[in-house]
Amino acid sequence: MEFLLGNPYSTPVGHCIERATDGSLQSEDWTLNMEICDIINGTEDGPKDAIRAVKKRLNGNRNYREVMLALTVLETCVKNCGHRFHVLVTSRDFVDGVLVKIISPKNNPPTIVQDKVLALIQAWADAFRSSPDLTGVVQIYEELKRKGIEFPMSDLETLSPIHTPQRAASAPEGDSTLHKYSTPAQPTPHAVPPAYTSPQVPNIHASGSINPTPEQICRLRSELDVVRGNTKVMSEMLTEMVPGQEDASDYELLQELNRTCRAMQQRIVELISCVSNEAVTEELLHVNDDLNNIFLRYESRSVVFTSCPVGGNIDCDRTVQRNVLHFGNYCN
Repeated sequence: MEFLLGNPYSTPVGHCIERATDGSLQSEDWTLNMEICDIINGTEDGPKDAIRAVKKRLNGNRNYREVMLALTVLETCVKNCGHRFHVLVTSRDFVDGVLVKIISPKNNPPTIVQDKVLALIQAWADAFRSSPDLTGVVQIYEELKRKGIEFPMSDLETLSPIHTPQRAASAPEGDSTLHKYSTPAQPTPHAVPPAYTSPQVPNIHASGSINPTPEQICRLRSELDVVRGNTKVMSEMLTEMVPGQEDASDYELLQELNRTCRAMQQRIVELISCVSNEAVTEELLHVNDDLNNIFLRYESRSVVFTSCPVGGNIDCDRTVQRNVLHFGNYCN
């Protein structure tokens, strides 16, 4: 059938995807990845042309460097593109016919590829569960669980999709997922679809300008523990709060946690652009991933909560820990 439609890489977005997933790349080309998102959002045929190109790169490809790049492009597009693209990427045809096939036993892909595919399916199933026309991925997710497929992480707040750097800033070295099985390590974007609220990210150009001292690293990690604590509390509340039964004070606390975590993330993104220590950068990226996932859950459910009457109070003691991440002051 493809010969009737032509080469998927011949379209504008297809050509960009072919370049962005070329196995010769040492790390993700974030400028090109964001250009792909722009084409998808700005053209009539962008979504379906992009899906065709991604399918071509993923189907039967044993070059797992290219597969990982393609999965990163795919995830970046889900984070940054709208409903037309979501309909295609969450369909049973794509999830089962493309993504699940990648991790089938006969293909025997590396563990990192299996984990990446399963993490994407799990994250999308949770994010789009309440959208009737996007539940194909939810059905596949439930079917995989019934078959005994073990997903890499069970708590959604610990899932780490990606952090999409701003177009003006370059991705820090060592943040590519590819490092985990060849040379580059896991990136982690943020920039969510139009349906969600995107936090303000400062335009930082001082990439890799700070090599922190052991004392600074110790202080930063202590502050990151505060961020993780807030993220954990926020995740627990999202899990426990039932629309129509939540107490007004619980919802106010959830809103305050959201505001506080977004302020913390702004400083984290600054640090990612400033810090040149690879281990610290990786830790920052993972914390940023956790925040992105919790924001995705919050935004996908906040409309449901606000549209329901107030109910009972959640029986737990929760507080918002505030922290300005002073370490970020070194990024000048």
